Amino acid sequence: MRTRLAIHIHAFLERFFPERRLFLRSDTDTRFIRLRPGTQLTAFVGVGLVIAWSIVATAILVMDSIGSGNFREQAKRDQQTYQLRLNEISGERDLRSAEAVAAQQRFSAALAQISVMQSELLESETRRRELETGIEVIQATLRRTMKEREDARGALALAQGEAAEGTGAGATELNAAGVDALALVLAETAKERDDMEAEAALAIAKAEDMRLELKLLEEKNEQIFTQLEDAMTVSVEPLEKMFSQAGLSTKSLLEEVRRGYSGQGGPLTQMSISTSGGDLDANAARAMGLLNDLDRLNMYRIAAETAPFAHPVQAANRFTSGFGMRWGRMHKGSDFAAPHGTAIYSTADGVVVDAGWSSGYGRLIKIKHAHGIETRYAHLAKIRVKEGQRVSRGERIGDMGNSGRSTGTHLHYEVRINGKAVNPMNFIKAARDVF
Repeated sequence: MRTRLAIHIHAFLERFFPERRLFLRSDTDTRFIRLRPGTQLTAFVGVGLVIAWSIVATAILVMDSIGSGNFREQAKRDQQTYQLRLNEISGERDLRSAEAVAAQQRFSAALAQISVMQSELLESETRRRELETGIEVIQATLRRTMKEREDARGALALAQGEAAEGTGAGATELNAAGVDALALVLAETAKERDDMEAEAALAIAKAEDMRLELKLLEEKNEQIFTQLEDAMTVSVEPLEKMFSQAGLSTKSLLEEVRRGYSGQGGPLTQMSISTSGGDLDANAARAMGLLNDLDRLNMYRIAAETAPFAHPVQAANRFTSGFGMRWGRMHKGSDFAAPHGTAIYSTADGVVVDAGWSSGYGRLIKIKHAHGIETRYAHLAKIRVKEGQRVSRGERIGDMGNSGRSTGTHLHYEVRINGKAVNPMNFIKAARDVF
């Protein structure tokens, strides 16, 4: 049965691959090689497989080349778009910085004006009190003069009655002399009364002018206070929002800055709003509130300088990986890709606590900042700082590379608060609305 099947197969193959002989002739001998149908089929199948594999491999290479070209073009477009966005953000940051500086200058000028107006207000209040005291003295003098006039009139009436009842020339002369003396006293009293009334009227007019001036001054102060309070609100709220978006407690930040920047000394004394020693009036309380807001704004500015509200790569770069789970493992930072050797900058003021090789991080820089914050810059090609060195925001600390456990040139950037890794993009995005 097997032999018959083999004969049929051989006969079938003979139709397509007839038996051939390949002669090999030499000077002394002639030999041949018999190519059976099965051998020819095997050779044909092998050559066909090689050709098919070549075609498939060539197609794969061509498609990969086309795909790589499209990917590079897409990467270039993404890079151009990202660069444009960076330029827009940089322009917005410069504009916001200029607006903040202008607002602070306006605030300083307004604060100086408030100080002058406050001094004028205190002087006006003092003059008003002096005028009120003068008016009270004039009124008391008028009352005393009128009482003396009434007493003199009573005495005159009494003397006239006695003169009418008296007899003799001596009595008449005496009464006449008393009447003349009383008339003289009455005339002097009337003159003093008229002078006092004129002075009182003048003092009342001056007091009314002072009240009007004081009212205008209060209205002007109210307008200045309102403008300053609005300016403080516009300046402080974005900073508070920035810290909140970054996950930082504004209360803790202010307490820490207040502890670190609390030195005093020298001949200067603390400015006093009220000199009366009692409770502050409404204007003084508002002025004190503005001073407290200004102090809070200054402390926010200090906190912003010492927190990592900046981008570590200022050149054109591509965001390649974010914070979170990646391939089943926690990725504790953000990755930014750029050409080899791209400058890496510190994102806040701080002290370098580590600068060297660290296992999977490769060349690593750790910077300790205020408020328990630490930043890490990994996979560097070159480190440009030393351990213990103090650095400032925007200072170049290294070059981008591919050291350690890395698949390509990039920067691995981490932000840690009290040892716990947080998303660095929270700080970068939060700062875009302020800086």
